[in-house]
Amino acid sequence: MFTQGISSRLFRAGLSSLVTAGTVAVGVAPASASPSRHVAAGSELTPLVGLAAERILLADKVAAAKFGTDTPIEDPEREQQVLDQAKALAIESGLDTRETVEFFRAQIEMSKVVQQGLYELWTEHPELAPKKRPDLATEVRPELDRITGEFIDQLATTEDLRGGTLRCRVSLVLAEKSAAHQHDLDRLHERALRGAVEPVCADY
Repeated sequence: MFTQGISSRLFRAGLSSLVTAGTVAVGVAPASASPSRHVAAGSELTPLVGLAAERILLADKVAAAKFGTDTPIEDPEREQQVLDQAKALAIESGLDTRETVEFFRAQIEMSKVVQQGLYELWTEHPELAPKKRPDLATEVRPELDRITGEFIDQLATTEDLRGGTLRCRVSLVLAEKSAAHQHDLDRLHERALRGAVEPVCADY
């Protein structure tokens, strides 16, 4: 589900074009006929995708904390802790454990994509490197823990929608566009957000 195949990317590109053009899809009317229908379709996944955007942006602080130190971007022990926590929370909430773990794995992988991208930028342009080193324990992990809990709530709330239907895909595209605009994401963070939410609809 996390694997981003060529067919999936082509489908999403085409779907994005259809949504932008206001083409009729399942449960979505043309913009000229009923603009509110577009808002409704996107709003169902907007909170979940918004949380993914928040987590992606926290990768900036993680990168700033590690850059120039001996601490690697990869942290297998910490990553496994996050996945184990996700599995436990999924069981507690009655969610599919495999899907939930894959969703959280996507968050971790895309966070590392952002960190690596920032490392490359700061190495090439040292003047852009952060002057302050955030504290991971007090500034970042509490926020990550908050988002984890809210992720579980949103995954439970949207469980029926995330059944692989076209409605889920349309909602996801709209929610991505909304989050990218709201958080003013650059190309790196927008690409990471797309990867982070790739597993949201069950047949991705």
